[in-house]
This record gives sequence, C-alpha cells and structure tokens, in this order.
Amino acid sequence: MPEGGRLAGTVSVPPSKSYSHRAALMASLADGESTISNVLLSRDTNATIAACRAMGATIDERDLTLRIAGTSPKTPDDVVNVENSGTTLRFMTSVFASAPSGYTVLSGDSSIRRRPMQPLLDTLKELGIEAWSTRMNGCAPIVVRAGGINGGEATIRGDVSSQFVSSLLISTPLAKHDTTLHVADAVSRPYIEATLWLSKAFGVKVEREGYSLFKVQAGQRYKPLSFSVPADFSSASFIVAAVAMLGGRVELVNLNPELPQGDSAILEIVRGMGAKISEGARSIVVESDGRELTGGRFNLGDTPDLLPVVAALALRCKEAVEIVGTAHARFKETDRIAIVAKELSKLGAKIEERPDGMKIEPVRELRPALLDAHDDHRMFMSFSLASMLIAGGTPIVGEESLDVSYPSFLEDIQRLGANVRRQGEGAS
Repeated sequence: MPEGGRLAGTVSVPPSKSYSHRAALMASLADGESTISNVLLSRDTNATIAACRAMGATIDERDLTLRIAGTSPKTPDDVVNVENSGTTLRFMTSVFASAPSGYTVLSGDSSIRRRPMQPLLDTLKELGIEAWSTRMNGCAPIVVRAGGINGGEATIRGDVSSQFVSSLLISTPLAKHDTTLHVADAVSRPYIEATLWLSKAFGVKVEREGYSLFKVQAGQRYKPLSFSVPADFSSASFIVAAVAMLGGRVELVNLNPELPQGDSAILEIVRGMGAKISEGARSIVVESDGRELTGGRFNLGDTPDLLPVVAALALRCKEAVEIVGTAHARFKETDRIAIVAKELSKLGAKIEERPDGMKIEPVRELRPALLDAHDDHRMFMSFSLASMLIAGGTPIVGEESLDVSYPSFLEDIQRLGANVRRQGEGAS
C-alpha cells in the first residue's frame, strides 16, 4: 500500500505556464494596452516578462495581473538572460529579429546552453535573418542580427520542438512579406493550437492545412486584449496522478477545458488506469480507492510533459506501462527519458529505456535511494510521487526547481494529506 496517505480536499491549480508566456509576449507586441490576469509568475515566465521589457514593452505587475503597453520590437540594451526557459529563448529569438537594426544576444543557464536551436536558426535564415550560435553548436548563446523578417517560403523541423513553430507563428505576422511555412513531423501539436488560439484572440489570422502548412499575412498587428490565464493541466497532472496512486478524493478548481491544453489527456490516462474523473465547468474531481492501477501503452507524442507523470503512475500499476512517441522529451530541461530511467531504477523499478520512451515493469516494493531531479521541475514532482510510495519517503535533490512552474506543489500536496518532508528533513 502507498505510504503517502489518502488525499482529500480542494486545490487551486497554478496558472498555465504556456498561456502566460504567450499572452505576455503577444500583449507586448500589441498596439495599445492589454490586461493579462491570473498570470503565472515563475522563473520561466519572469524571464519572458523581462525579455518583453527589454524589447520596449511597458509592463506593470500587480497581484498576478499584468498591464502591458505594447511596442514594436526594439534591440535590447544588454544581453537577454532567459534563465532556464526554452520557451523564452525560442520565442524571443524570432521576435528580436523583427527589430529594425542592431544585434541581440540571448543566453541562459547551463541547461539552456545545451538545448537545440539550429532548426529555428536555419529557418530564420530562409526568411532573411542572420542568427547563429556563438559556439557554432546550434545552442545558446545566440546572436540575432535584426533588420526585420523578410517573409517568403520556408521549412521548419517540427520533430524536435513545437516551440520553433510557435516562435515563427508569433513573429511572422510582423514580417515584410507574406510567409508560407512548411512544417515536417510536428510534435506537441496542442501547444501549436494554443499559439493559434491566442493569436486569433489578439486579432492575428493564420491560414493552415493541418500541422504541415501555415500561411501568415504580412503587416498584421496584435490588438490589445483582456485575458485571464487558465489553470495549468500540466501542473494539475501531478495532483491527479497523486490521487490515483494514493487514493482519496480531490477537487481541482479553475481549470478551463475549452482552451487547448494537451496535458488534459492525463484525465483519460488515469481514468483508463482505474481512477474516477468527474468534469465540471471549471473544476475536475479525481477519486481513487488507492488500489493497484491498470497499465498499458501510451503514445505521448503530443504531450511529452506527461512522460514523468505516467512513469510515476507506472510504479502503482499491476501491468507493464509502455511510453512511446516521446523522442523529443530528450530535448527538454533534461533528457527526461534517460533521467527518469536512471533515477527511478535506483528505487528498484525495472525500466527498459528506449529511443522514444520506455517500458516499466510492475514492481512489488520500492526501496529508498537519493534521487536527483537535475534542476528539472517535472522530474522533481515525478520523483515526489514515487517517494510517497516508500515507507518514510526518499530524499530528492532539486526542490528549488519548482519555482519554474509550480512553486507551491509541496505545500498543496501536503495540505491534501500527503506525508511530505522538506529539504533538511530528508525527503518529500
């Protein structure tokens, strides 16, 4: 039986990181003042807000609300530090290319300096922009020579990250000429949907043929908008999984299933494993008896951020769990396939690492071992779920990474009834 205790209560899920990034940036490009409420203020989103200020937007931050006076992109006065945020790096590289002149340098932490950028740099070159890696390895630091995106016809790989596609969809409405973008093998497609949905709300039109062809008219301007950021299904997935694994009944509020969020797929995943899900207009209720769950095969190609969650769920399954379609998860904050396999194996889990995922066999008993989240917020939350299955828990390095997306995760899970020990006490 799980050692973490049955969970009960209500939790207000943090705002969506993805929508916070996009809304702050589009508002910063708009003609006029926008109000973005219920914003996630985290390490990642603060990096985007700082980058938008560096490009000339005026942003007043008060009580999780941003009042943003937009601007045409300008070259920043200093190096742009994107911290740990791949979204900021990829989105702002294209946006700063739209400035009239000058050079922009973008860099970040050690993780950022390992994350691939070459596909985006190659496509920007097709669109008339010079941008390159200072180390010539396709990774940050990145230098962008401004002058405005010419537009035209270009191709982009979609198999490494959907952020490349979203970056171009956000920036090419500002181009000098119309843009036709051919995308090969798009992954994480719900994130592209989120970009298109919000672009339309800000008054920008994009024609499309599925996920392989996008046509963007030049000379468009973003219009001011009042927008409330929805709660984040990516963050909610860890609470949903915890209830399924430990048992209990928890209501998660402020979720909006009407806006595209791929990680809402967690609801069907845990339902298929044996938990009960009830969906309301703005809330989700998760119920579980805490018994062993049902395994299965899960293609997470469109939802790679669920890989750590499903891997943790597998530790409570009576059948094997196969995760497929997630080769691009190797290019996140960490190589999440390799790190999950390595760290959970320390607990006694039997994991077969594969190029695009893994297979996790049923395990009778987990043993404590020091786990390292490698400064990856989703790794830390996944390992926290695993820890709750071990008598006395197990120590996990990397709690500080939670400030990327869900700073109150440990407080929330403890308030719901899980046994949590903070750093200095041993484990979570």
